[in-house]
Amino acid sequence: MKIDILAVGIHPDDVELSCAGTLLKHIAAGKTVGILDLTKGEMGTRGTPELRKQEAENAAKILGVKFREIMDLRDGLFKADEAEMMEIIKRIRKYRPEIVLCNAIEDRHPDHGRAAKLVADACFYSGLRRIETTFGDKKQEAWRPKAVYHYIQDRHIIPDFVVDVTPFVEKKMDAIKAFSSQFYDPDSKEPLTPIAGESFLEFVKARMRVMGRDINVDFAEGFTASRMIGVDDLFGLR
Repeated sequence: MKIDILAVGIHPDDVELSCAGTLLKHIAAGKTVGILDLTKGEMGTRGTPELRKQEAENAAKILGVKFREIMDLRDGLFKADEAEMMEIIKRIRKYRPEIVLCNAIEDRHPDHGRAAKLVADACFYSGLRRIETTFGDKKQEAWRPKAVYHYIQDRHIIPDFVVDVTPFVEKKMDAIKAFSSQFYDPDSKEPLTPIAGESFLEFVKARMRVMGRDINVDFAEGFTASRMIGVDDLFGLR
């Protein structure tokens, strides 16, 4: 399967919270999008891996992505070693994305920054033909995405660029709410977490409003890049 954008998250719901509006915008424009969750989120305080898997599938249907694959790295305890990097390389070569979106380069949750480096490194090494991989019984060809961008999560990071997602905000919020075990529910008996508070979803929208304000739109999502970003001409800038 050849896709345009692969959105990677260390936990199910990372993608929805951070870049779902951007994915919806590109899907609406005819681009093909897939989601790769590196773990099942089994260390999460609320819910279960089985429930989160169902929630992730529900969210994927709302977004309209081509596929969602959940890998089996250990939540919180992944090693970011050769074996785990090779498994990610196999997925990059399988899906052959032009662009990869992945976790924030640093964040409140230590998994996010660790996963950001792991995925970015895997994207580079995936392009080296002397690293040989097979998926199933098929030998894979080297593939390197054209760009890797990091979405912004809990911590305030100044983005290198933002994407206007105003028409897609409500559908993004619907996809987030598909993870009902993780967010505010006045009837829930589970422990309160930083993302389960009553005001958290408003914070998500407020963050998008802040990013949108600087380009004179209602809502935007921000990204950072490790390489210089170019544009065709000055009229492509807002």
